[in-house]
Amino acid sequence: MTVSFSDFGDRLRFYLETLYPDVEFGVLKARIVKAIAEHVPEEGTAAAPQLWDETTTLVITYGDTLLPSQDEGDRPTLPILKEFLDARLDGVISGVHILPFFPYSSDDGFAVIDYLKVNPRLGTWDDVAAIAENFEVMADLVINHISSQSEWFQQFIKQEEPGCHYFIEYPPETDCHQVIRPRSSPLLTPVDTVNGIKYVWTTFSADQVDVNFANPDVLLEFINILLSYCRNGARFIRLDAVGFLWKRLNTPCIHLPETHFAIQLFREILAVTYPDTVLITETNVPNRENLSYFGRGNEAHMIYNFSLPPLLLNALIRGESKHLKTWMKSMPPAQEGCAYFNFTASHDGIGLRPAEGLIEGEEFTQLVKTIEGFGARINYRSQSDGTQRPYELNISLFDALKGTIKGEDKWQRQRFVCSQAIMMALEGVPAFYIHSLLATPNDYEKLEATGHNRSINRHQWDYAELCAKLDDPDSDQHWVFNELKRLISIRRQQKAFHPNATQYTLDFRSGSIFGLWRQSRDRRQSIFCIYNLSDRPKSVAVSNLNLICTDEWHDLLGRLTITEDTEKLNLSPYQIAWITNVPLLH
Repeated sequence: MTVSFSDFGDRLRFYLETLYPDVEFGVLKARIVKAIAEHVPEEGTAAAPQLWDETTTLVITYGDTLLPSQDEGDRPTLPILKEFLDARLDGVISGVHILPFFPYSSDDGFAVIDYLKVNPRLGTWDDVAAIAENFEVMADLVINHISSQSEWFQQFIKQEEPGCHYFIEYPPETDCHQVIRPRSSPLLTPVDTVNGIKYVWTTFSADQVDVNFANPDVLLEFINILLSYCRNGARFIRLDAVGFLWKRLNTPCIHLPETHFAIQLFREILAVTYPDTVLITETNVPNRENLSYFGRGNEAHMIYNFSLPPLLLNALIRGESKHLKTWMKSMPPAQEGCAYFNFTASHDGIGLRPAEGLIEGEEFTQLVKTIEGFGARINYRSQSDGTQRPYELNISLFDALKGTIKGEDKWQRQRFVCSQAIMMALEGVPAFYIHSLLATPNDYEKLEATGHNRSINRHQWDYAELCAKLDDPDSDQHWVFNELKRLISIRRQQKAFHPNATQYTLDFRSGSIFGLWRQSRDRRQSIFCIYNLSDRPKSVAVSNLNLICTDEWHDLLGRLTITEDTEKLNLSPYQIAWITNVPLLH
């Protein structure tokens, strides 16, 4: 819904007086209104009628995941990405999340040197716009921190305006023991400035220096950056690590009220400037904390469903749906105007904190040890008592599913596709990490070269080599890619898979069977989504499903025949069934 620009100034009062009580409201309001004025459409321009539907499906990738062949020299990589998307995924996916494509100094892009430039190795803003012509683009707003090599931080070192006021500094003896963070490196990093050694706040690394949002000038800087991304074609904006945005000593410095108010303010600004833009928060934390970023329907449009990857992985290596079902039953439907952002793998590892309270004790240890046996590296975080706890599993998801707690087996492909098909059926928007679409294995060479655990799942493909794999019917890449494309294409046609369609978790006698029911918002279509999570054949009694006798029921995937005489659905290991009362359109 479009917000009238004429009313916008008054709507700012609550946010600005709450966040900056010592700053004169009128002055700050005037600065923000001036900053956004050129981005405001003509009064009366309507927002898009809907922000997403059942065709909304994204792929997540770095801008340089696909590399030119050696004989192509230094060809920029964004045009290669566009070539791949146009040739292989046109009409299948609707959008692409291009991970930070700016000049950077570390963390594969998340230590941004310049927010407003495209990394020349990748291409230009014109290349981003060219991709956006056919696919909706998601861009990262790396909002919590900036590279130590950035102009702002170099100004801090020289104690020059404006950067000298953009960072958080405390004496090294400051008590920060309550601060929650995902790293074990020092929180306060010494920096040699023209005025001597100063200690700056670094949540993630010494090269990623947290910016100080308590300074309204920093807020203005990021408003301008946000609107620049929208102007350059970004339809989705991902707020990276936003939970850590606001700092206040003697608190955990995560999820503070000011952080939520700042996100609400960004959403208000988008409502009057680019109302069809979707704001997504990235908060890799336990489920209840993550859900808070919907606010009252006035905060993030979408939140990452961070509990899904570890729970789904655990379910498939154990052949047991218990924890997955418990979590599913606890999940409230997304509020009006909001949706879940579902994923099973990403450029980071599989976070374990979102499974806290569900996977515990020996089962948690067995999960970590099993995945470690399939080649994973483990990242740890420091707890308040000084102990270390596994925080993240770093592994290619395809390799993570090469077996079960019993070891490797022959069902890797089927088990992996089952994991993706579960994600596709859930309430929300599905997003596929490109290495899941491509069945990419662990990259041990890159891991050894960088020394960073996350590199194991950040492989870079020679594009010609990848195309050969995708065209080779015997390769994992060909089999997985084409099967996932088939499933996505079927999914796109089902109204019951709208991100906000009704969802109900099913109960079966066998813990190895997982199922859910989706119903379209017009109530015309139902889909029963049934999955065998085990490496053994299983059957489901049709009487356990509410297949209304006046309807004809079909398996959308074409592997089951259902008549009025069918009593059991026999499922092979990791088989998927999408049973609906609406025939598949061709």
